[in-house]
Amino acid sequence: MEALFQPLTIRGTRLANRVVMAPMSRYQCPGGVPSAEVAAYYRRRAAAGVGLIITEGVGIDHPQAVDHPGVPRLHGEAALAGWRIVVDGVHAAGGAIWAQLWHQGPMWNVEYAGDTSGTHRLALRPSGIWGPADGIISIPHEARSRAATPTRPMTDGEIQDVIDAYARSALQARELGFDGIAVHGAHGYLIDSFLWRYTNRRLDRWGGDAGRRAAFGAAVIRAIRAAVGTEVPIALRLSQFKMQDYTARIADTPDELAALLAPLAEAGVDVFDGSQRFFDSPLFAGSILNLAGWCRTLTGRLAMTVGGVGFGKGRGLAKHIDDSQAVDDNLPLVIERFGRGEFDLVGVGRALLNDPEWLLKARAGQPFKPFDPENLKRLT
Repeated sequence: MEALFQPLTIRGTRLANRVVMAPMSRYQCPGGVPSAEVAAYYRRRAAAGVGLIITEGVGIDHPQAVDHPGVPRLHGEAALAGWRIVVDGVHAAGGAIWAQLWHQGPMWNVEYAGDTSGTHRLALRPSGIWGPADGIISIPHEARSRAATPTRPMTDGEIQDVIDAYARSALQARELGFDGIAVHGAHGYLIDSFLWRYTNRRLDRWGGDAGRRAAFGAAVIRAIRAAVGTEVPIALRLSQFKMQDYTARIADTPDELAALLAPLAEAGVDVFDGSQRFFDSPLFAGSILNLAGWCRTLTGRLAMTVGGVGFGKGRGLAKHIDDSQAVDDNLPLVIERFGRGEFDLVGVGRALLNDPEWLLKARAGQPFKPFDPENLKRLT
């Protein structure tokens, strides 16, 4: 366990250890404003020794960024004031905190609350395509039926507006005292919908082969880097699976993944956050490396693994979150793979939602708190 307690410095940020609270949506910020309860929720994890907190997805300064009224925003006086309290609390507890910037793109007004007004047709999509009609999903099928109606592709002006919005919100995060910026580029949301060949069929500079499909994500990273300067770390979350289809893939071979990652790394990504359902699932045949491991191998950048750390494998169909699981001590496998240099950081999600003191107990060899799915819904 002590292997995970090595410090790490990334640009101007020093982390006390390699354990990260992974970003997890809570939907408990009415009007997009983090409350005192949200601040206490993050501070508890920092006080319990977590080396880095990555916030839940935070809506950037764009009108179609996030849909749910309980998702926090990173614009507006009240929301910024709430985030300052969050940041100050984490720092007072000795922790570091990065803001995860989020634009839902094709998923805007799909997952949230049965919108039947047709406003989901205003969601931004690279080529007007939402996703396959037969993908494995966990959202209601009637929501998919509504979302599957093709829309017009994004215009160059809309693309630039979103890039500018990422930069504005990143600058706000820096001014609030966040220690770094995390960018949500996974799970079928906007950046990922440019990376995914199924939803990106553009013939201009924003589409084409793997390297060209990374152009939008790279432009976002460059804009953020210009806004925050050289001392602020930037992480990018990637995934194979999508909310539109849990069997989807952005890359079928290491070469294709390398072509996709290269522009993103060159643009300024410091850490690749490889999101998958289970961290010990190989990405490609013939190698045990997971997504984080391949990102590290192909780019030389730091990588964070995430997916089921502290939990057993689910028993149902593939889905992002499976509440049927029980606490499982898979830390020996995590530590073994960390020791081999496959990844540099370990993201912990539901285990930390279930028990704020999970890391303290793991380090001390104490029993973990029994899993209660209700804890995933509360700011415990």
